[in-house]
Amino acid sequence: MTGTIASVTSAPTAHGHRARIALRTVQVLLALFFAVASALPKLIAHPSAVESFDRIGWGSTGMYTIGVLELAGAVALLIPVLQSVAAIALSALMVGAFIVQLTVFDGQYAATPVILMVPLTLIAWARRGHNAELLRLVRRRA
Repeated sequence: MTGTIASVTSAPTAHGHRARIALRTVQVLLALFFAVASALPKLIAHPSAVESFDRIGWGSTGMYTIGVLELAGAVALLIPVLQSVAAIALSALMVGAFIVQLTVFDGQYAATPVILMVPLTLIAWARRGHNAELLRLVRRRA
């Protein structure tokens, strides 16, 4: 497994090329999921999202905040210098979603955030080389 992940980030082989395409495909699919299936219902105040956030006790402010964070993470998953950080941030949101699912919703959909964390962790690790570039950009602007 480590050889496959390492090939995603550096190897010029045909196997490495296929692995990079597969990883990019997963990133695009996750970005679409977070933007359309997860953020959009919150941002348009779909009744199911409103009901869920009222039940959590976070109301519309919490709903819109989480929706914006998910949408920002979805977009950042597609920007090379932000991919790893976006995957880490979305994973953190998924930890929160998991906890909420267990504590507020009796674990009804607790597996969903855990399942999403698997490819997000892979992306964060495979694209970690971009973190140094991002840090250089941030330091240059400071």
